[in-house]
Amino acid sequence: MLTGKRILLIIGGGIAAYKSLDLIRRLRDEGAGVTPVLTRAAEEFVTPLSASALAAEKVYRDLFDLTDEAEMGHIELSRAADLVVVAPATADLMAKMAGGHANDLASTLLMATDKRVLIAPAMNVRMWEHAATRRNLATLQGDGVRVVGPNEGDMACGEFGPGRMAEVPEIVAGVRAALGEGPLKGKHVLVTSGPTHEPIDPVRYIANRSSGAQGAALAAALRDLGARVSFITGPASVASPAGVAVAQVETAREMEAAVQAALPADVAVFAAAVADWRVENAAGEKMKKDAGGAPDLSFAENPDILAGVAQMTAGRPELVVGFAAETTDVITHAEAKRARKGCDWIVANDVSPETGIMGGAENAVHLVTADGVEDWPRMGKDEVARRLAARIAEALGAG
Repeated sequence: MLTGKRILLIIGGGIAAYKSLDLIRRLRDEGAGVTPVLTRAAEEFVTPLSASALAAEKVYRDLFDLTDEAEMGHIELSRAADLVVVAPATADLMAKMAGGHANDLASTLLMATDKRVLIAPAMNVRMWEHAATRRNLATLQGDGVRVVGPNEGDMACGEFGPGRMAEVPEIVAGVRAALGEGPLKGKHVLVTSGPTHEPIDPVRYIANRSSGAQGAALAAALRDLGARVSFITGPASVASPAGVAVAQVETAREMEAAVQAALPADVAVFAAAVADWRVENAAGEKMKKDAGGAPDLSFAENPDILAGVAQMTAGRPELVVGFAAETTDVITHAEAKRARKGCDWIVANDVSPETGIMGGAENAVHLVTADGVEDWPRMGKDEVARRLAARIAEALGAG
């Protein structure tokens, strides 16, 4: 519940603005007070009267309204709330936020606030996938702005893909998490992510094609449900999420040490693609190509981090989740891995080159548990993460 919390709701100009009216109602049902702010474009989709009636509060619209400035200046308005929510967050609003613009009431409030900010992006799929939007999103997340959605589906413009604003219950869950009221509040979750790099010499290494995108998305989703997240990542090509404790490592042995240092935890999720082997006789200097032919490399087995934690006799996390990236017989191999490692769940996927999953934006997973196998449809990695995080909360009795 959000009893006594104050939400400043900035409504951007897009067809998804109609959902903001239901969002006001749901937030008030949970006991929160909502102060709506409409952009000029938002007024093309919802009226100030409807927002005011549902919020039972005055709607703010103009930066240079003398009455509003006399009653509550925009600086005070930006700081009187416990949380600022932008829904829908259009491409234009995200660009203004990322660029530090303050040329209307909404953008000025976002620049002036000292409170946490949560955005629910909504836009055409091509706009969402545009390089400028991706840069702006990365900037905002780096600044600590929380993000919920967007989802994938049919667009009002007739196209299909990611860009639909998250559904109202998802945004409410994001609000709870941003205020420390999520279902995983008080829980510590450990997440590993990315590849490991095992040196051959100072400039060469053994690795795989993991981008770290799924692990990063999962850490963010668990954070958004209120968990305290320890995020241990190898050299990934995606940025670590804001609001989590990050430990950056390179090798499997470094990752094992970081995992041990992060324990105890309520949940441990091993999404990292850890190298099974390392070069035991790695050279201290760059190897030179000469007439002697290929170098003689000696390999040693890396520590099994997942099995080590899953088989702990004392202090074992309540839930241990492993990942299995396979190219053949996905379910068979995943079930065998779950039994062999001693973990509770395995999240399995087919990473054959033709799937485009390893290093891509989408995933299609099978959740393997003691109760059987769940086949999830192909979806964006963010959506997979949110779905898995919800299942984790449910398993801990926190959903």
